[in-house]
Amino acid sequence: MQDFPHHYRVHARGSSDGPVRLEGDKLPVLETTPPPEFGGPEGYWSPESLLLGAVADCFILTFRAVASASRLTWTSLECDATGTLDRVERVTRFTAVTVAARLSVPEGSDPEKARRVLEKAEAACLITSSMNAEVHLEADVTVA
Repeated sequence: MQDFPHHYRVHARGSSDGPVRLEGDKLPVLETTPPPEFGGPEGYWSPESLLLGAVADCFILTFRAVASASRLTWTSLECDATGTLDRVERVTRFTAVTVAARLSVPEGSDPEKARRVLEKAEAACLITSSMNAEVHLEADVTVA
């Protein structure tokens, strides 16, 4: 890993209608629109879905690092990130995010250790740590 601080850049281009094009260095172009709840078409990523995607992605990537440092052997991790968008004091914002994580660990593993590693990953996730919303973890560990 490189020393901090890290710097990231994304370029966005839009017009009076149609999708917004997001571009990043050496990244594929991503087209976004408002979500259907704001009158946008279905079938596109939106700022809201991108944010929740970043939460889920960051959680799994952070879990990988924490599990490795904790010497936890695991076989798979899936998570669903759901968010509540609300209007609070005339400001529209995410007020809550829930990460529902389903972790599979090999037979003979300690499920409590696995749960602790999931909790450490949630606490260390830089995306949720950067958010103003309340973040909840629902952890489900399966020994298989």
